[in-house]
Amino acid sequence: MSASGGKMGPSLTQEILSHLGLASKTAAWGTLGTLRTFLNFSVDKDAQRLLRAITGQGVDRSAIVDVLTNRSREQRQLISRAFQERTQQDLLKSLRAALSGNLERIVMALLQPAARFDAQELRTALKASDSAVDVAIEILATRTPPRLQECLAVYKHDFQVEAVDDITSQTNGILRDLLLALVKALQRAEGPSTEETWVPLLTQRNPEHLIRVFDQYQRSTGQELEEAVQNRFHGDAQAALLGLASVIKNTPLYFADKLHQALQETEPNYQVLIRILISRCENDLLSIRAEFKKKFGKSLYSSLQDAVKGDCQSALLALCRAEDM
Repeated sequence: MSASGGKMGPSLTQEILSHLGLASKTAAWGTLGTLRTFLNFSVDKDAQRLLRAITGQGVDRSAIVDVLTNRSREQRQLISRAFQERTQQDLLKSLRAALSGNLERIVMALLQPAARFDAQELRTALKASDSAVDVAIEILATRTPPRLQECLAVYKHDFQVEAVDDITSQTNGILRDLLLALVKALQRAEGPSTEETWVPLLTQRNPEHLIRVFDQYQRSTGQELEEAVQNRFHGDAQAALLGLASVIKNTPLYFADKLHQALQETEPNYQVLIRILISRCENDLLSIRAEFKKKFGKSLYSSLQDAVKGDCQSALLALCRAEDM
């Protein structure tokens, strides 16, 4: 089933995600991101510096991190093209050959176009059932409509299959319905069921309206919406509904919770840390940092400093940017 649909006016995806995304919000100096366009940008100097970093005696990891974590994604794409033109070598492949481990993963993610990064993360999650709920809800419910549309187009191009077809084959029940609804392909359940109430409610109303609904629900029943979901649903369905409710209520807090959980594991979940920090550093990471400090009493920067080891620490700290006092 195509995600693009027919002549039906504004897509359901746009209807939902225009309210969920924070990319259009601004702070006093620009976006709510920690990484801004580098003002003294010289594509030639950056390309040359990266070339020296991988062709000198030993790999200059600090130089690589310094360049790539201080340039916007658009500027990193310009550097990649300039590197290719001047050296006849692919920058991504050259850096992959020079690096390893989690630092390699960070650099690869930084150099990919945003839509390709999202498409690859979504594909990986849908093929790994243990992470499908978290990653799919995160990508489909928090990206801006243009970015999501581009992600779906890249997904089809790179993997020769529509994202909705993978969702249909790899998930089931209310989880599948929620995910399909978020890409304008809602399939209503056959016959009456509780799902027929919950799925359209959470995917076809704007968040401002839903927050009022949540408040009214609590006043009427004496029960938080999350409690009702926990009592009525289990497994993936419960996780998906709780995740979407969290995004609707407070998107930065949703990401702060995910980052905290990733840092609390015996070994930090680098895939989650990399995906969130890179995808949000130009959008709303300042807001996420504020929610993290408010809820957990410790800054995200210090938490990363304590938990993350090895070469990738400096890269993740650079994306986080600063300590919150």
